[in-house]
Amino acid sequence: MTRSTVHRILLRHHQVRDLDRHRQAPGRFQRGTPNELWQMDFKSPKGWNAAVGPLSVLDDCSRYLLVLQAVWANHGELVREQLASAFTTCAVPQAMLMDHGIPWWSERAPSGATHLTVWLMKQGIQLHWSGFRHPQTQGMVGRFHGALERALRLRAAPRQQPQVWLDQFRWEHNHVRPHEALGMQTPASVWCRSERPYDPHPPRWEYPPGAKVLKVSSQGSLDAYQIRWRIARALAGEWVQLERVGHRVLVYYCRTLIRELDLQNRSSILVQRWHPQPEADGDPADATS
Repeated sequence: MTRSTVHRILLRHHQVRDLDRHRQAPGRFQRGTPNELWQMDFKSPKGWNAAVGPLSVLDDCSRYLLVLQAVWANHGELVREQLASAFTTCAVPQAMLMDHGIPWWSERAPSGATHLTVWLMKQGIQLHWSGFRHPQTQGMVGRFHGALERALRLRAAPRQQPQVWLDQFRWEHNHVRPHEALGMQTPASVWCRSERPYDPHPPRWEYPPGAKVLKVSSQGSLDAYQIRWRIARALAGEWVQLERVGHRVLVYYCRTLIRELDLQNRSSILVQRWHPQPEADGDPADATS
């Protein structure tokens, strides 16, 4: 029996939920205004004589390169330092798109949450994740990395001061090189600073009045509906919102859906692609739509 036949049978018997259905990622997509979405990823280590390549953060609409830094390790604190610097200079985006990699995703945590992603969510940033085995979801930062690799082959970065080379390349990308997708404008001429200020010490997130809110234990678990659920140690001591839909319970942290609890089967389900929480003025568009 083929996979398509099995899938049709499951659909016929209503055994496939909307959250389980993976939409085909389009070849290209682009947000309409700057700072609606930033894409973040590490360049491959090829040609850099390091464990990981440079960290890149790119504005989806303008292609403006906000971060191009030789951190040489995928440690959360190193990434956080670079993002805090970018937030201070450029303010905070509405959303960010990443893959399922370290340090913004943890395979050990039931929800995938890490200390870095918790810090990002506290800023009110909606987190989106590329589909598993769908790198085209992050096609924009991927194409930039291709251009960076070609430039590295043509004009090798000095081993002693690679960050100087990266800074020069970032300036050229943002201020000199015109982009066909931007009508031959430069990213710097299209991008503008975000209007959402960065708060190094944000207050506790305010959930809607009347919402069911519970605190995650010091062990990263949640006691609800007479069951102890594993959530994530990174969320220890944090408050989450529970929204019941039939026999399912959706668990949100700030604006992000991080877990689904199945009361019928007493199972906690991983939300592979996190979704933004619906708001009163309309649902934010998904990063891959």
